[in-house]
Order: sequence, then C-alpha cells, then structure tokens
Amino acid sequence: MLGGTVISQPEPLIGINIDPGTDDPNDAFERAAIADTHGIDLALIQDHPYIDRFFDTWMLLAMIAARTDRVHLGTNVSPLPLRPPAMLAKAASSVDVLSGGRVELGIGAGGFPQGIAAFGGTMPPTSQIVPAFDEALRVIRGLWESEHGFNFSGDHYNFKGTRFGPTPAHPIRIWVGAAKPRMFRLTGRLADGVLVSNAYVPESQLAEVNQYIDDGATRAGRTPDQIRRGYNLMGAIDLPGSPNKPADLRPSTPLLDIDGWVEHLVHLYRDCRMDTFIFWPLGERQREQLETFAIEVAPAVRTALMDAQ
Repeated sequence: MLGGTVISQPEPLIGINIDPGTDDPNDAFERAAIADTHGIDLALIQDHPYIDRFFDTWMLLAMIAARTDRVHLGTNVSPLPLRPPAMLAKAASSVDVLSGGRVELGIGAGGFPQGIAAFGGTMPPTSQIVPAFDEALRVIRGLWESEHGFNFSGDHYNFKGTRFGPTPAHPIRIWVGAAKPRMFRLTGRLADGVLVSNAYVPESQLAEVNQYIDDGATRAGRTPDQIRRGYNLMGAIDLPGSPNKPADLRPSTPLLDIDGWVEHLVHLYRDCRMDTFIFWPLGERQREQLETFAIEVAPAVRTALMDAQ
C-alpha cells in the first residue's frame, strides 16, 4: 500500500551477469548462449573501461547481439563520466536496431572516481552529480525521441540542432545504478528501473530504497509500479561436489542450494517488491552455476509466483 493505493508488481524478469574479462574470450559468449537458450530474460555486463582485464562493454554487447536471438542485453551500469549521454544514446540505439530491439541501458554516475580519473574522465562536483545525471537522462530520451534537430539547454549539457539516428527499434528501458536517496528519488522521477546489488544494499535496506523511489515517482505524477526494482544477486549455488564456501562470499551474498535460491527469489519478489533479478555467480564452476540457475532455479521461481496469483 502507498497512501491507500495498492501497488501492483510487474511480472518478474530474471537475468544473469556476463563477465567481460579477457582471460577467456569465449566465456562471455558461452554465458550469453546459456541465457539465450534457456529462456533467461536479461544478460547484463558491468562497464568498467578502466579495468585492464576487461573488454570494452559496448563492443562486447554488439558481438553478443550478433550471436544471440532473443535475450535482452545491456549494461550494469555504464559510467556517465566516461560515456557522454549523446554517445550512450548512439551506442544503445545502434545495438538495439542491430539486435532487433533487445537493448537495456543501465547508467551510473560513476562509482569509482579514481578509475574514472585514471582514464581521463572528470566527475562533477558532489553537489552537481544528481543535477548532471538528471540532465543526461533527459538528453538521452530526447535524442531517441527526436525527429528533427534536437535542442537542449542545461547547466551541464547543451545541444542545438543535433540530428540523431538511428531511432531505437523499441522503447529502451533506462536503469539507474543508484546508492543514495537523491539518486533513488531521481530514478522514481525519470527512469524505468533501478539496479542495486546485494553486496552493497542488503535486504534489510530494500524497504527504505523502495520508499525513496516511490516518493520520487509520486512527486513526478508517476505510479510507483512504473519503476522496476532490479537486484544484482551475488552469491553461489551449492552444487554437488562443490568446494567449501567461496572466499569472496559476504553475509549478504548467500551460498544456497537450488531450493534455497528459489525460495530466496520468491521472498524478494513477494515481500521486498524486487521484480528483476540478475544472478552473479561467485566461486568456482561459474558457468555450471549459471546453467543450473537458468534450467532449474528460474523456471521454478516463475512457477511459484504464477501459482500464487
């Protein structure tokens, strides 16, 4: 309930993380094939250009788009200080057209300032991060929707008579990688979804996150159920014969068996209003974990939620 109004939830979206690491160039394509073959909705890639062992995320997305047929692909998330809004709009719309309308655009304000500075990027002053991000979202949508010359006059971005193309093949959702109240409220005002991670935003904080998003949506005249709630679920599936608990697990990144993961996602959907889940496998046998998640966990979650309706 929100002010006496019943909040409905959209059908769940279930996704996986694709690591852009360069150690095994085939790994990303094998992960994408698992998602494409087994009915996973989303395959998202983190975007950290300043990490030398990572491929460029947008180049990798384009390559994956050429080798898949149905899974939606996107960034989780692209750093605005290194990806100017006009170029993000261009990259996203280009891959969207080439993939037949399968792009999701995740954007962040820049969570790693040292890496951004090392790559030649510049962060806005702290007081201007949210206003600059606000303008960037308006620029991206404005470019996508423009039919003639695009004009925009702001404190951070200015465009005059900009001719943009190609037009996206479908309405691309914009997801915001947020961590603080002002950015959550901005998500409610302007974006299609939020992306938070269990390693940084544990379950105990989700009610507060939802309230900030709801506040932003309501003040903008939107209904809260227009904004998707995405949760990056870092953790491990306890496969038969797996080693002991992976060293990189934290209290908020669980090690669960198949039934445990099904119960966890159903709980997050029903009780925490999260509706989009991106599984990030940790530890060993990651592709096997992804395949188990796609074949056994995701269908069981959908069945459990459908049976409860």
